[in-house]
Amino acid sequence: MPPARKKPRAYDPVKIRAAVTAQFDHVGRAVRELEPEQLQRPSGLGDWTVADLAAHIAWIADSLAAGLARPPAAVPELTATEWPFATASLAGKISEAARETLTGAPLPELYERAAGAMAGALAASPGGRVLQLWIGDMTLADFLVTRTVELVVHTDDLNRAAGLDIPIERQALAACTRLLADSLALKAPGGSVEVRIPPFAVVQCIEGPRHTRGTPPNVVETDPLTWIRLATGRTAWAEALDAAHVRASGERADLSALLPLMS
Repeated sequence: MPPARKKPRAYDPVKIRAAVTAQFDHVGRAVRELEPEQLQRPSGLGDWTVADLAAHIAWIADSLAAGLARPPAAVPELTATEWPFATASLAGKISEAARETLTGAPLPELYERAAGAMAGALAASPGGRVLQLWIGDMTLADFLVTRTVELVVHTDDLNRAAGLDIPIERQALAACTRLLADSLALKAPGGSVEVRIPPFAVVQCIEGPRHTRGTPPNVVETDPLTWIRLATGRTAWAEALDAAHVRASGERADLSALLPLMS
């Protein structure tokens, strides 16, 4: 018997809005203090420098405000859990749009402008508003959950590339972890493997004998940041296993063929 279809995870819209705003502010404060040498370091993301990455993060907020300035769409086409699978084909288009939007202004100015625009747009927009997006129309509430993924992932990128210690909001980290875990379960539905990412998420996935009670025969366990790096292609499955950042037990507890979920 196939596993019962689960009700989509609910997120507290007030907490998600606060987390997105707070995480963007954390990054903005750190970026304003970056030295020229740090800005020219490679970001680890293609040919982007740290300066390019920082500008892209500013665009995340700026583009959210721009999306809310457009007329709303009629109905949503995409959920937050489906969003990771729609992003890969638009990476080049997003990068080009960010360059066109942000070229020519110093980073502190970009962040001040983007923060103000995002705050104003969010204050005027209910969560049920449907945004017209390249990847597919989404409610604002769902899209904001995806913004926690973008901000947490790129905060981690900045920390590693520039030697920073930008804090990650607990609520943003939780939402990012849960969304990517739910996306894994959507990509590989089933109940034969239990994936644990304490303290934020537990999901079952992959077809096969379904676990009902006691200790599951196939278990994957890792911490939130390692999970996020695996899901977004920052860390390879074998690398995480070798470093003991992932514990996998059982003959089916191999997620290498399913990762990354987005890259």
